[in-house]
Amino acid sequence: MKIDMTDRRVLVTGSTRGIGRATVALFLEAGARVAINGSSAESTAAAIAALGGGDRLVAAPGSVATLEGCRGVVEAAVAELGGLDVLVNNAGVADLVPLDALDDAAVDAMFAVNVKGVLFCTRFAAPHLRAAGGAIVNIASISALMGAAQDAVYAASKASVIAITKCHALELAPEVRVNAVCPGSVETDMLRAVAQAWHGDVATGLEAFTHGAALRRIAQPREMAAPVLYLASDLASFVTGSVHVVDGGETID
Repeated sequence: MKIDMTDRRVLVTGSTRGIGRATVALFLEAGARVAINGSSAESTAAAIAALGGGDRLVAAPGSVATLEGCRGVVEAAVAELGGLDVLVNNAGVADLVPLDALDDAAVDAMFAVNVKGVLFCTRFAAPHLRAAGGAIVNIASISALMGAAQDAVYAASKASVIAITKCHALELAPEVRVNAVCPGSVETDMLRAVAQAWHGDVATGLEAFTHGAALRRIAQPREMAAPVLYLASDLASFVTGSVHVVDGGETID
């Protein structure tokens, strides 16, 4: 069954590459109108040019690391789309931070985008989503569910996303559904950087990520976009406050 999102108005934060960009592409295929967000006007414009989509793809550039940045991104999306039916809080940053290197800057940088970005984008999108009877999908991570050396700051930020999802599902009910997706290892620039940091070589690091997964491979970004599309669609009309682990069996005990 093909999911039909014809004329649904969607904002995907952090959508110029990786999971966000694949999510935009899949929503476009389903007929939606999508606001794409990058931290700069240049990166946003480049992604729009690469994706196509005609007048169904609009720009909402800006950083989501601050309250005013989130306000600007949401307001731009709403102005271009004429409202909002779906918010995908995808923007995120990741870094490995050893305990002895932990400082304010390391924590603030990750929490600003990964946590404040979700909180504040949701704050400004909520009135429009309530009016539309819409949906929010937050992108968390399996790092929130398992331990890894030097990953405490990122894991804590993504655990916060899960907590926010459950709280907002209650606070925005019954008009707005709120769910989260926890991706496992996905072939993105972010994962390649982590692979390099952990193993000193990207190819070796990516291969190492396949060993713990039941499916013995790394996911492609589109494989994360598909559950996001489902959760935003009417097929998930009775799904809220849930956390969907999409990891190829990486976290099976």
